[in-house]
Amino acid sequence: MFAQKQDTLQTIKVEAKRGKIQKSLIKATNTTVLTSKELLKAACCNLAESFETNPSIDVNFSDALTGTKQIKMLGLTSPYLLIAEENMPSVRGASQTYGMSFTPGTWVESIQITKGAGSVINGYESISGQINTELLKPVKEIPFYLNFYGSTDSRFELNTHVTQKVGDKWATTLLAHGNMRVSKKDMNDDGFLDNPLGRQVNIMNRWQYTDGEKGLVSFLNFRYMKDEKQTGQMNFDPNTDKFTTNAWGSEINTDRFDFSSKIGYVWKDMPYQSIGFQNAFTMHNQNSYFGLRTYDIKQNSFYSNLIFNSIIDNTMNKFSAGANFTSDDYNEFVFGQDMSRRDNSAGAFFEYTYDNTDDFSIILGGRADYHNRLGFFVTPRLHGRYNPWEGAVLRFSAGRGKRSANIFAENQPLFGSSRQFNVLDNSGKIYGLNPEIAWNYGVGFLQKFKLFGMQSDVALDFYRTDFQNQVVVDLFQSAQEVNFYNLKGNSYANSLQLEFNTEIIKHLNFRSAYKYYDIETDYNSGSYQRPLQAKHRFFTNLEYETHIKDKGQQWKFDFTLNWTGKQQLQNTNAELPNFSPDFIVMNSQITRTFSSTFEMYAGVENLGNYKQQKAIVGVNDPFGTNFDSSVVYAPVFGQMFYAGLRFKVK
Repeated sequence: MFAQKQDTLQTIKVEAKRGKIQKSLIKATNTTVLTSKELLKAACCNLAESFETNPSIDVNFSDALTGTKQIKMLGLTSPYLLIAEENMPSVRGASQTYGMSFTPGTWVESIQITKGAGSVINGYESISGQINTELLKPVKEIPFYLNFYGSTDSRFELNTHVTQKVGDKWATTLLAHGNMRVSKKDMNDDGFLDNPLGRQVNIMNRWQYTDGEKGLVSFLNFRYMKDEKQTGQMNFDPNTDKFTTNAWGSEINTDRFDFSSKIGYVWKDMPYQSIGFQNAFTMHNQNSYFGLRTYDIKQNSFYSNLIFNSIIDNTMNKFSAGANFTSDDYNEFVFGQDMSRRDNSAGAFFEYTYDNTDDFSIILGGRADYHNRLGFFVTPRLHGRYNPWEGAVLRFSAGRGKRSANIFAENQPLFGSSRQFNVLDNSGKIYGLNPEIAWNYGVGFLQKFKLFGMQSDVALDFYRTDFQNQVVVDLFQSAQEVNFYNLKGNSYANSLQLEFNTEIIKHLNFRSAYKYYDIETDYNSGSYQRPLQAKHRFFTNLEYETHIKDKGQQWKFDFTLNWTGKQQLQNTNAELPNFSPDFIVMNSQITRTFSSTFEMYAGVENLGNYKQQKAIVGVNDPFGTNFDSSVVYAPVFGQMFYAGLRFKVK
């Protein structure tokens, strides 16, 4: 009798570590993805503070009063970026200055950062890039999440997420956020608050419907936010000093309601073909005053976008086509003067993608729009990539962007000054100014490789933005004026970034980047560098994580250093020099994970305690003719310690 041979099926388990920052070798666009794990590496309290550990975005303070952080990409400020939430424009118009602080960091699932002119599907306004935020999905979210945060600048935050499955196809998440700053701090002894007193309540309810058999997925979002800020001199009391010269003060109060919906359908027998319909409605109401000046703006907006995706002959040839409509109703009062207007635009787009996954892909896009103020215009865009050898990708892009500058909403930090606001042109249809038009061109190279057996990569990007027209914000001609006018000469922005990343030893990651900006504009009084923009910047980040022990116990360490070179300063009647000094800011954080459900973290921002020596021009006479709180090139508060905890129910 013979023994029967028995075959054994062996199981092979393939594991891959998903990076906190992801860069693709096969995407045509130069896109970096920040995951939610990356956002936990710093005191990430809102979207504006989510980029401290990423070199693609520069983070600066916009003024010495509000504590608001301003982001820049390719050397250009956020108005030249298309900032979207789940691919629907979100931070625009009235929310341009403070809007990125209205999205709590714990709500974010991932952030996609795209350099250069973006896809025509999302509109015509992007010039230097796009930032898209994906929020937590109810179907994937855990039942309960709690985050508490407190810092030595008297800021406290609480975030709570509650998720519930409703039947087989529905799931809902309630996201609640609250923050407050409760005590006055003046670390640089200039008599003014370094950060505003304030409070914010922010609530969102998301519903997700998924029917895999029918190919349907839908999202419904309801959101309400109330944000209040008080800033100014330490002895300012709004109950007694508002609109008086007893003490200089400011209050900025914002109420905002958002509703958005997305519905998508995928053909069951044609998985490459789909249709999507996006809609968003926003009511944004800001009431504010800065000393004796008032600024009130209410914006009601509606956005609708219909997108159809399919193929031509085979899946190597894809296309997207559709149409969208945008309506913005602005009720705006600047120092009591009515500047209200209504903007409507309707457009259609077509985008063709040839994708040979092996080594080449190209995206050709175009859209045609009609705007009641900008007229009829066409927007072309091009993106491509080529893989010359293994682990390498060469990308190129070119595109045109067009936008109307909301000169008052976008330049609110200048309200904290005694400068007179002058619009020197009257031939255009937006505050008498013409629309901004720019071309952006760029190339990027990424090489992934192993260095001493460890995963590494090096990247080199160069982008140039040429303005055909720009609304010039002139702070050079006089220290008592800010002048707005159409570009009379040349304006350009060159951006070069060299980045190197490696895993030095197992679990110890190193990131570094050098950035060079050549940005110059022709003003009425001559050519100058863009104010408050350093030509040279250097970034480095070290991250170490111990091996995960039983029950998920782990230590995490993170350190970030930013060196910022000298910056051109605006005209201050010689109270400040023409250029700022260079400086270094260091941040660090330690996280202790006790289990898969509980962790605590502590950290410090501005470890070296660097402070701008003189943050406010004319600080001794805030109602005088030389007062200006907008000339901020460095931290004002100094060293700040924080701690927090995270608790999850899985």
